Amino acid sequence: MKKVEIVGAQVDLGANRRGVNMGPSAIRFAGLAERIEAMGIESRDRGDLIPMQGGKSLDNMRSYEAIVDVDKRLFEEVLESLENGAVPIVLGGDHSIAAGSVPAAAYHYKKIGLIWIDAHADFNDENSTVTGNVHGMPLSAICGSGPDWLVDYGDRRVYVDPKKAVIVGGRDFDPPERVRLKEAGVNVFNIREVDTHGMADVMRRAIEIASDGTEGIYVSFDMDSINPQDAPGVVTPVIGGLTSREVFLACEMLANTGKIIGIDMVEVNPILDERNKTGELACSLILSLLGEMKY
Repeated sequence: MKKVEIVGAQVDLGANRRGVNMGPSAIRFAGLAERIEAMGIESRDRGDLIPMQGGKSLDNMRSYEAIVDVDKRLFEEVLESLENGAVPIVLGGDHSIAAGSVPAAAYHYKKIGLIWIDAHADFNDENSTVTGNVHGMPLSAICGSGPDWLVDYGDRRVYVDPKKAVIVGGRDFDPPERVRLKEAGVNVFNIREVDTHGMADVMRRAIEIASDGTEGIYVSFDMDSINPQDAPGVVTPVIGGLTSREVFLACEMLANTGKIIGIDMVEVNPILDERNKTGELACSLILSLLGEMKY
């Protein structure tokens, strides 16, 4: 990997708690750009996207107008980075931003694999959601299961094949999501499979699925996938998560493929964090995805 471009999305409207809009700053503060340059990788920071003020909401789609506005702008930023020959690194913000970043990669490459490392499935639509939080919908939208308005890029809309999408580390799915995931054909390696088979085996299988017949792998990483003791600064912590060593192994194995075409790092909430512990871990995981080795 020779060139990356960083873009932040200061979005916390998709969740029911505020604060992840400061996530991009927390990750940058951990020295992201400097540490990338130290690896010999050219980097450019494209700055941050900021949501519009106000915007419409519905009971089952909170702040949807402002979220769609940011995602459309993020789509253009990521697409331009890809056209520049760079690997985009998107700093969230909540996970609703993936509805802008991943579709841009899907449009650019046409056939991509997607590895979604997350405690949650994010596979609700406007009918199945209980909370109305849009950060619980992006994977569903990306895979063509709705809501369509979240990925409405006109004639540039390209869905990710759900059979090439893999959730790793899931442990808190809504009952309707389990049904919808099965119907769509999304591959799920939940926390029990990680415990039973080990992260190395799970990642080998995930990489094989996401890379088979695709142009590359997009990695969308939610920090709430990690055990809250290691990553306390997240909006929706779930006990019993992945260990820091397991997620570093996952990132190292992905880097070794040489097939990463884009990275999201989302859901860092500095308000809930402890001395930027989660922001620093997020920064280190990005570096690991770029190929950094410390041993």
